[in-house]
Amino acid sequence: MFGLDSGLTILLVVCLVAACIFEFINGFHDTANAVATVIYTNTLKPIYAVIWSGTWNFIGVMVGGTAVAMGIIALLPIEMITDTNLYHNIAMILALIITAIIWNIGTWYLGIPCSSSHTLLGSIFGVGLAFMFLPNGQYINLNWAKIEDVGLSLLISPVIGFGLAMLLMVLLKKIVKNKKALKTPPKKGKTPPLWIRSILVLTCTSVSFSHGSNDGQKGVGLVMIILIAFAPTFFAIDKTKSPDKIYSNIKNIEMVFNKMDTTKLNDEDRITLNFLNSKIDTFADKYKNIAQSKQVSNKSFFDLRKNILTISKLSDNIIKNNPALFTKEQSKTLKSSLKEFKSTTEYVPYWVIIMISLSLGLGTMIGWKRIVTTIGERIGKTPLTYAQGATAELIAAGTILASTSLGLPVSTTHVLSSGVAGTMVAGSGLKNLRKKTVRSILIAWFITLPVTILISGLLFYLLRFIL
Repeated sequence: MFGLDSGLTILLVVCLVAACIFEFINGFHDTANAVATVIYTNTLKPIYAVIWSGTWNFIGVMVGGTAVAMGIIALLPIEMITDTNLYHNIAMILALIITAIIWNIGTWYLGIPCSSSHTLLGSIFGVGLAFMFLPNGQYINLNWAKIEDVGLSLLISPVIGFGLAMLLMVLLKKIVKNKKALKTPPKKGKTPPLWIRSILVLTCTSVSFSHGSNDGQKGVGLVMIILIAFAPTFFAIDKTKSPDKIYSNIKNIEMVFNKMDTTKLNDEDRITLNFLNSKIDTFADKYKNIAQSKQVSNKSFFDLRKNILTISKLSDNIIKNNPALFTKEQSKTLKSSLKEFKSTTEYVPYWVIIMISLSLGLGTMIGWKRIVTTIGERIGKTPLTYAQGATAELIAAGTILASTSLGLPVSTTHVLSSGVAGTMVAGSGLKNLRKKTVRSILIAWFITLPVTILISGLLFYLLRFIL
């Protein structure tokens, strides 16, 4: 398979299966976030709710794009993904997948709404940091800008979920004349009125779709890391892209930078630009005579990806630091050329999306009960009402979809849990929250990153030594 010997092929299959298991666990770990309201309020029977939610999770992955997936890949240093020692790559992959699976299963078993996003990102960050402490690793830099973006997204999104859900609930209390309707808790075994059921099914669908479009992409990014590490010849770049087009884009980028007034650059940016120009010259000379992808050697595909990522990163830094030095036309040319240039590495085979969609969708159809109870009864001292459930899910879906459009991963678990907490506070203040449950959720929120970073880093060293 992909030119690998039988032993490496088996390892590749094991890693792909492990990635599917992670996404499967992600599905049943986060199922309650979408189906908690419709199950708890007797809107849908559990079997129908999880099948419905699983279907929309599948659709979300299929049509959600790949921006979040590319963001996941970008968290690792370029040098780490393109390490020519395949066994180092295997150690990296196994370390982050094993860590993510263990932590997800543990928190699910305890019924704690823990974030699969935090778990995966902590695992990736852990192996990245561990890589930096290896010999020659001091010359490697993590993508700190991307890590900062992701960190802020994970930190701010629950706050947004809490605040907006609380505000919307307060607004509903002022607008809706029938106050009793807002305070009515579900009655055991009794379905709510049709109009309430319709709203709750709609919000469940929205959360399921948005969860698939965001969380599903994390699995896609994980699979692409595996494929690039094992078989860069096949997956390092999109072979459907013409080398002639790549060459045209790099020449457009070079032309704009050559017209820059370097006297207005600071010393650091001037050094960066000189280095960038040398990389562009080397890149252009190497690939200018290539007519078709099949004429590129196996190692060249590997180097091609690394050079594209390096040139793109350096270009983005110069543009970000000196926007006033480019005319409107130059900015347009740079934007379009860099986008097309980077798209050579930012692609996902369709079968990967289908594989992850099925894993997430199937996982969504089991394992819901433990966390549904937490969401419905243990966050607030009073049972979740119809209005509170619909409000929390509406805010969660909107927040997740906004994050997906920005290419940022976000925790469905934390956004919805904080939304439910916000609606509880809007009803009776902070005293309505169950401190023990909220404390457990917050502890899981704060310790997930450091614990997974530590475990994945140590596992990486151990597996690297063994392999």
